[in-house]
Amino acid sequence: MIDPASLVSVSLPAGLQDRVRKEATPAEVTESFADYLKKALDQVAAAEQQVHRVNDLFIIGEADVNDVMLAAAKAELSLRLTAEIRNKVIEAYQEIMRMQL
Repeated sequence: MIDPASLVSVSLPAGLQDRVRKEATPAEVTESFADYLKKALDQVAAAEQQVHRVNDLFIIGEADVNDVMLAAAKAELSLRLTAEIRNKVIEAYQEIMRMQL
């Protein structure tokens, strides 16, 4: 049987969990979250750079077409995920701005 309490728990990144457990101030949690987002965006940029490197290798004959397609698919997926997260953040912000006090 599924424990309903397990459905409610939120999993945070390890670095963020440690800071929250230590009764971190809101500023510290915000800074940690900002670091987490920066790392995620850096990974998306790295995936795009990987596509360019694999394309260059393919052009000179050192990479297979499968490698190119795989790198491109990974980069596209991470970019789509980033765009969807951005859209959800904007929707949440707009919803908060529509709230009446």
